[in-house]
Amino acid sequence: MSAYNAFKACAPISWSPNLYITLVRGIPGTRRLHRRTLEALRLRKCNRTVMRWNTPTVRGMLQQVKRLVVVETEEMYKARKEKLADHKALRPPLVVNHHAAPAADSVQ
Repeated sequence: MSAYNAFKACAPISWSPNLYITLVRGIPGTRRLHRRTLEALRLRKCNRTVMRWNTPTVRGMLQQVKRLVVVETEEMYKARKEKLADHKALRPPLVVNHHAAPAADSVQ
């Protein structure tokens, strides 16, 4: 299998004009070449996401650092952000009444 077909099998199926790249593994302990590639992609800290055009140059850079990053299409990125926003959304407060309700049968 050629290198291009191997990458295409790992890449998102629906090609979009933009790719969202998130650094998910730490930079310390990586090879200098990989650090330089991440620097060129403008990924400096973990869990940071950048948007890059889907070009052969960027895909080659991603192939080089594929174990350090997660690649998403625009639709995947928006769905993940929407799910995260729903999870973090404010919920109505839980009201608990600790006082017992007065019984109707009790004689006072």
